[in-house]
Amino acid sequence: MAHSEEYIIEMKGITKRFPGVVANNNVSLGIRKGEIFALLGENGAGKSTLMSMLFGMYEPDEGEIWVRGKKVNIASPNEAVRLDIGMVHQHFKLVQNYTVTENIVLGIEPVKRLAGFLPYVDIKGTNEKIRTLSQKYGLEVDPTKRIEDLKVYAQQRVEILKMLYREAEILIFDEPTAVLTPQEIEFLLEIIRKLRDGGKTVILITHKLEEIKQVADRCAILNHGKLVDILDVATTSTSQMANMMVGHELTLEIEKPPANFGKPVLEVKGITVENADHFPVVKNVSFSIRKGEVFAIAGVSGNGQVEVADAIAGLADCKQGSIVLNGQDITRYNVRKRNLLGLSYIPEDRQQVGLILDFTLAENLAMKKYFAPPFSKGAMLQHNVFTSYAEELIEKYDIRSGGGADGPVRAMSGGNQQKAIVAREIELQSDLMIFVQPTRGLDIGAITSIRERIIEERNKGKAILLISLELDEVLACADTIGVIYSGELLKIADANTITANQVGEYMMGVKQA
Repeated sequence: MAHSEEYIIEMKGITKRFPGVVANNNVSLGIRKGEIFALLGENGAGKSTLMSMLFGMYEPDEGEIWVRGKKVNIASPNEAVRLDIGMVHQHFKLVQNYTVTENIVLGIEPVKRLAGFLPYVDIKGTNEKIRTLSQKYGLEVDPTKRIEDLKVYAQQRVEILKMLYREAEILIFDEPTAVLTPQEIEFLLEIIRKLRDGGKTVILITHKLEEIKQVADRCAILNHGKLVDILDVATTSTSQMANMMVGHELTLEIEKPPANFGKPVLEVKGITVENADHFPVVKNVSFSIRKGEVFAIAGVSGNGQVEVADAIAGLADCKQGSIVLNGQDITRYNVRKRNLLGLSYIPEDRQQVGLILDFTLAENLAMKKYFAPPFSKGAMLQHNVFTSYAEELIEKYDIRSGGGADGPVRAMSGGNQQKAIVAREIELQSDLMIFVQPTRGLDIGAITSIRERIIEERNKGKAILLISLELDEVLACADTIGVIYSGELLKIADANTITANQVGEYMMGVKQA
């Protein structure tokens, strides 16, 4: 590939290997100044790795990186920042007990001199500067607030402001919408357009086809570390993108035979749950789930749906009401007792709640079985059993881990971390399985396989509670839909009798049952 003037960034023949994995295999691409360039691919396709090299977090094993027509060696993120490159990571890198401003200026503090010689950090002047900057791009946030008091979308804005404050010209967004609600996503895409219109070059790492279609100019598709193609977004359909990304024709429709309901497995009766400030976030909610039924709770993020799941799983206390599992009142039982009675739980936050990141894959997969034979004999853990059990699940659920059963979970991609949790919880073969946001941040192949697992368990007669912000997921999997708004279950309906638009109206609180 000859060097060309039109590209602000060129990557030529980039290869990056990790133990057991070739993350990028001879990838060459050019990005033009002032465009939104999307990188599309499944989890583990090598998108983040490629951009981490541009941001100086890794160095390529082979190949060259050119920025503004000069060959560069980006050995660290500081080097990238000097080249006016910024990156917003999927998991934010902010100091929780610092204010917005303190996070933004960290490492480049604006120093003034008191009486001409005593240095001090000019936070006040900077607050104003940041307020102005945030208004310019529609990134409203209060510079004096601490990060821990901000909602997720606001924390993300701080990350974007951090780049803009450092005058970055090339902005990399890694899966920026994975943690946002539908409304927040619309807003973020608007901000990304604004950045481009202001002359910035934006690189968007994602596997959400709709978003690419909405904002990107061109799109590079990666599959297993190789570049498949670079396309003009305007002239390419989302189904073409999906097929190239997965490498085979994809059916997004999942096979779902008619339901065959049995007796109630879970009965939730008038539960109220309070948050840390004693404010009710779940208000007098009742529903039941039968054998062979997927009961889905739809709602915009933050309306109490996660607290409903946590209360059933034993992670949150019920202020009022009761929870009955297979005829037994479990309202006051601890988590392990509930698990042993037949409850599986796939939590929303896979890294904080679902896994112990520094444990191996084998240890994480045995997390709910280690205390019983054959995993332990007396007080001794049987490590060979851990390993053989893990190898069986790796095979069965297609979990990819560079280090195999003994590799740390921290080193796995988000999608494979999720597959590990799903494998562990389904293998318990509990009567009740709770899935909270089971496909969040996953690629299209993993999404389809997890949804198929859900239907498969339902067909075996399991009772399933599905909590999802993805309306298409609710409509694809549910037999019964409950819509939650502001902590109240506004509507419960047979999935065949309610349309997507109606569900949407209840989700926004427009319709009262």
